[in-house]
Amino acid sequence: MFKTVLFPIDASPEAQQAAFKAAELVKYHKSHLILLSVVEAPGSSNADAHPEQTSPEAVAQLLAKAKMVFTEQGIETETLEREGNPAFVICDVADEMSADLIVMGCRGIGLTPEGQSESVSSRVINLSPCPVMVVP
Repeated sequence: MFKTVLFPIDASPEAQQAAFKAAELVKYHKSHLILLSVVEAPGSSNADAHPEQTSPEAVAQLLAKAKMVFTEQGIETETLEREGNPAFVICDVADEMSADLIVMGCRGIGLTPEGQSESVSSRVINLSPCPVMVVP
């Protein structure tokens, strides 16, 4: 059902929690897993919350660690590092890779009217070319 699963990650605990669900789905459906991490411009609202996402080196290390975690579970992964606005990049990559599903964590800031405009998961849900599973 899900041939290609896109799993966008950052260093947040929510992304780490979502990794368990992503692994479960990929194993069950025998999917191709794509790990994506986005290098953000310093000063962006999301970068303020996670400054490590502004460093290409830190993002590369994060992807390498994540790949190792999935490999240890017998899951082969493809990794991608891109630059830009996370929500737009995630949706562009999903379209480019013909993803059947995006699995991502959620910090919960989109649950308030003020936070919806800054919530990456809310934006992805609204812009995605495929279904999105948000893991709380």
